[in-house]
Amino acid sequence: MTARIYRPAKTATQSGSARAKLWVLEFEPEEARQIEPLMGWTSSGDMKSQVRLRFGDKEEAIAYAERSGLAYRVEEEKPVSRKILSYSDNFKFTRIGQWTH
Repeated sequence: MTARIYRPAKTATQSGSARAKLWVLEFEPEEARQIEPLMGWTSSGDMKSQVRLRFGDKEEAIAYAERSGLAYRVEEEKPVSRKILSYSDNFKFTRIGQWTH
């Protein structure tokens, strides 16, 4: 049983970063998901796949995993590479390329 410690990315549909500040510890699935024949839902008998623990920082999550005797893997967050532009940049005279409707 391996635990994965990571910091989730900010959701694309929301502007806030409330859930992206915490570190998450979740367990890797031990068995594959199966399609239930009657309704077509995916299901699993692995109950630990439903457990998701949140911590304030990475060290707390690592300390919990070590204290509980869990094998863990830490996934560092990727740096954000965004180019912030304003709406008025679409109409600049120095714009590269033509502006079309």
